[in-house]
Amino acid sequence: MKIAFVGKGGSGKTTLSSLFIRHLVAAGTPVLAIDADINQHLGPALGLDEAEAAALPAMGERLPQIKEHLRGSNQRITSPATMIKTTPPGEGSRLVRVCEPNPIYDACARPVELDGGAVRLMVTGPFTEADLGVACYHSKTGAVELFLNHLVDGPDEYVVVDMTAGSDSFASGMFTRFDMTFLVAEPTRKGVSVYRQYKEYARDFGVSLKVVGNKIQEQDDVDFLRAEVGDDLLVTVGRSDWVRAMEKGRPPRFDLLEEANAGALRTLRATADATYGLRDWERYTRQMVHFHLRNAEAWGNERTGADLAAQVDPGFVLREGVAAAV
Repeated sequence: MKIAFVGKGGSGKTTLSSLFIRHLVAAGTPVLAIDADINQHLGPALGLDEAEAAALPAMGERLPQIKEHLRGSNQRITSPATMIKTTPPGEGSRLVRVCEPNPIYDACARPVELDGGAVRLMVTGPFTEADLGVACYHSKTGAVELFLNHLVDGPDEYVVVDMTAGSDSFASGMFTRFDMTFLVAEPTRKGVSVYRQYKEYARDFGVSLKVVGNKIQEQDDVDFLRAEVGDDLLVTVGRSDWVRAMEKGRPPRFDLLEEANAGALRTLRATADATYGLRDWERYTRQMVHFHLRNAEAWGNERTGADLAAQVDPGFVLREGVAAAV
């Protein structure tokens, strides 16, 4: 299952995504975690100290290596240099899977120990002063999008992505790459404004969206969110002594998380799992191609000097069991 956590800055989406990752790891399920936020906080939320988080290899800095591997023997892609963030796979492309080893994991992923289990963590890398005026952060998250375009995941495998805040998620087609999107919202007008934007943008693409109410203090907060988002409100999360201890760098054992919040995490997993039977790989591939053609026309053809529409393999549908180049 591919799961995204989105929300406005400060909503608590990184905290909620880290709790969900811990919940999955505690259950013994394979988890790949990806930090695609401009503020790289997922590593520390999973218990890494500043030095360990800073030492994580950045996907954005290894984009040529990622392209070289994913291209495989796909004859429609003339060179890795002509691959852009939306390039879809086709015959001969190398696909990646959650549990199988591959050179991208070797270069970009690192294990993080969590209560006796482990999560494989990848990060886009921070937006630095050197990037100011010369780069867009989406050039870094493009590595994540390209990776997701070539990812085949099955049941009881989880990819959890902490997305960039607010409506920046719509600067590419990456918002369509997920089975379930959890939008973390505070009980404020600003908190629900991102929900309205996301709901509007995602409506035409069949995005499964549920709201996680965070920082709930009283019933009036729940009533406010219910009035604003209706049935999209899935669960609410209140004050947590466990989270406070985690934020101080001293997380207790995860099984000591408050039962109400642990129950909310169980609901998130059950809701995500329920989308597995609704998967439509043809639509998924069609949307991938849609955004690729849009990007090719808008800037990709000019930047690469190639007709990127020719990269589309009309007979290829990404799905479980599809053969991949080795």
